Amino acid sequence: MRFGIDIGHNASPDIGATGIRQEDDLTREVGTRVITRLRSLGHTVIDCTPSRASSVTNSLWQRCNTANVNRVDLFVSIHFNKFNGRANGTEIFVASDAGRSRAQPVLNAIIAMGYFNRGLKNGAHLYVLRNTAAPAMLVECCFIDSRADMDRYNSDRMADAIVQGLTGQTAPPAPPDEDSKPVTEILQLQKTLNQLRITDANNRPLTEDGLPGPATEAATRKLQAVLGLATDGIAGERTWRNIRQVLAKPTLYYNHAAGPAVRYLQFRVGADVDGIFGPGTRAEVMRFQSMNRLVVDGIVGPASWRVLIG
Repeated sequence: MRFGIDIGHNASPDIGATGIRQEDDLTREVGTRVITRLRSLGHTVIDCTPSRASSVTNSLWQRCNTANVNRVDLFVSIHFNKFNGRANGTEIFVASDAGRSRAQPVLNAIIAMGYFNRGLKNGAHLYVLRNTAAPAMLVECCFIDSRADMDRYNSDRMADAIVQGLTGQTAPPAPPDEDSKPVTEILQLQKTLNQLRITDANNRPLTEDGLPGPATEAATRKLQAVLGLATDGIAGERTWRNIRQVLAKPTLYYNHAAGPAVRYLQFRVGADVDGIFGPGTRAEVMRFQSMNRLVVDGIVGPASWRVLIG
């Protein structure tokens, strides 16, 4: 079968909700596992998630267009809910009888794990259900602001339930490197943020546990603000490209340097963050060098970078 799997949001400015966990993190965890499991069962899977978008509407259009161009047999959009901290459970939106018949087994498999059954709901108002040619469903796995749902949530079990509902089959265990990839990526981000001395909203270093959450998102937003990027809390390719420029530890000279590394330097030494190595930045660099018993020359070379980030 040819599945179109849409990992909800994850395409700034189309970002998910924030609760006890971040929706973008959970949809990515579950969605990547669903794709891997379906492929392991021999199905063709089209990842309909865009890598970037000019607007939320453009993000939704890209998802539908990818599904339609690739003539998928079934379109599945994976999301997580948020409401008032008390609502909980699983619901699936559909917009056709064909979608309803395919969604019911998915709902049954998820609620079998103990989630409250909120039922199948009319999703005719939802863009991705209105604009896909194939039967479609939008799965609201559970509530990210419900402590009960988040305590029950497990990305592997949720992905297994969705695949079981879609195919009637149980996928073989995924190779360890596949299922650990999201955790590895988050752990790498946490380690990097700590190396760069970027703290959470309470000015504390991050716990390097590989788990997504508000602290890691807040620190990511803080770094993005320093680097002059959109502060969506998602460490996408553009954010990592800027991080790599800082980690390269380029030698920075007065009146001859600009860009992400200068912005980070300015943040660390207390200069105005404008990305240009001007006289104000040079003065703060020299003060920093003096305080750290470095050669006071206003040039940010290996010795200064060792103090800054190791």
